[in-house]
Amino acid sequence: MSVAPFIYQQVLLLCLRDDRGTTLGPWARIAVAGGLLADLLLADRVSLQGKRGLVTLGCEEPLGDPVLDECLSQIANATRRASPQRWVTRLATKPRFHSAAQRLCDLGVLRMSNESVLLLFSRRVYPEIDPGPEGEVLDRLRTAIFTDGPTDARTAVLLSIASAAELLGYHFPKKDLRARKSRIKAVGSGEAVGEAVAGVIQGIRAAIIAASVAGAAAATG
Repeated sequence: MSVAPFIYQQVLLLCLRDDRGTTLGPWARIAVAGGLLADLLLADRVSLQGKRGLVTLGCEEPLGDPVLDECLSQIANATRRASPQRWVTRLATKPRFHSAAQRLCDLGVLRMSNESVLLLFSRRVYPEIDPGPEGEVLDRLRTAIFTDGPTDARTAVLLSIASAAELLGYHFPKKDLRARKSRIKAVGSGEAVGEAVAGVIQGIRAAIIAASVAGAAAATG
């Protein structure tokens, strides 16, 4: 079994700079939240139901991962069902991002450190101490993107989330990615992803758009 067996953990590795442990790009929390929701879908703990594709609880049995089990409990205790976009936004909190990173620290993949910023305050960062899990993730993505063979479901979901959150350009040459744009789109729309997880990918994109609009409004308000 992989040291980082869950999709949210693999997404998180793609979100961090290896040496400094700071985040890459503005959508790290949204990407990890999408990974969490995808994990719950693939584990049949939730599903998307009805014409609106609302996130619906299926099974409350814990998965044994504290971060995922906390998310499952939050969904189970919600007073009403909500869209994948709403749940991605709800799960994309700073405390949950740190909980996800701490889980990888517990597994010996990352370490937590405090970094001083302008001598005014500190922030938690997560440098990589075991490059193996991320190397395995990048190998799988490289094969999925730059070859034309079949892609397993979990890799297809991982690629779709990384693409939606604009993470691929930090790990592969952008010129090469542009040349394989149709391949990336094909993997993301293929049967391996599935209709339910495709709803999560759409939710990630919608959450990013909403966050961008909110940020622009705040900057000009």
